[in-house]
Amino acid sequence: MIPKGRLLIIGGKEDKGEDDSEMEKKNNNFSPKEILKLLAESKNDRIEVITTASSEPEDMRETYTKVFNEIGYTNFDFLDICDKQVHSDFHLKRVEAAKTVFFTGGDQNRICGSLNQSVLTDLLKKKYQEEDGFMIAGTSAGAMCMPKIVILEAVNGEAMLEHDIELDTGLGFIENCIVDTHFIHRARFGRLAHAVILHQECWGIGLGEDTALLIEEGCRATCRGSGMAWIINARHIGQTNTRTVEKGAPIYAENLRIHILTDNCKIDFNNDTFEGAGNGKQ
Repeated sequence: MIPKGRLLIIGGKEDKGEDDSEMEKKNNNFSPKEILKLLAESKNDRIEVITTASSEPEDMRETYTKVFNEIGYTNFDFLDICDKQVHSDFHLKRVEAAKTVFFTGGDQNRICGSLNQSVLTDLLKKKYQEEDGFMIAGTSAGAMCMPKIVILEAVNGEAMLEHDIELDTGLGFIENCIVDTHFIHRARFGRLAHAVILHQECWGIGLGEDTALLIEEGCRATCRGSGMAWIINARHIGQTNTRTVEKGAPIYAENLRIHILTDNCKIDFNNDTFEGAGNGKQ
């Protein structure tokens, strides 16, 4: 079944108009608040912001209230959902009425621990599959938890070592991807590559800061923002030692494929077609 809704996965630190960044000064394609402006097609559409990932939800409320008001959104509110609240009618009715549900950053363990296999997550999946124009968005940890597989912890070292990565079950809005965020700034290529080498059926999506993928029909992704999205394909791997390597020993892999997307580049995850920004299919 082709989803009628859309996913917006954001690499973290999306531009909120707070200061003049180096990227803003140097990148001709920089557009202020570009990514957050994608959250709703109409300024009156209902946006529910879920701050469960954050240990400081009030700070998230303050930050996003300011930027949403500057953008002109008029219909938004915040939900800091804990384990005892995921089945409440109050929260379900709020989510049911939303046009966009936006997961903020923080710790993906908090989101998965509270919302995995919950009635609320089932409702989100139903709306995503069946409701035209509905959007599930997430930034940083809020983006990482969206796929079926989520990276919980990993060591950012000079080598990929056996047993140095911890994967778990994510919310499952998309099944054939693994997402990592702050990808360039925090040097996370190794850990995302490790994850997809272990799950070669999945695409690895490494999102830079102030960078997002807008995914439509469950497979067609468009890059937005001022940075880069790295797409890792492990389906054509040749030699690798993942099945025989001992604990603590380094992992190797032959023939990983990489795509690099910038603003308005597109990729189709179903047929592995790439389209540059204005350059046609490659």
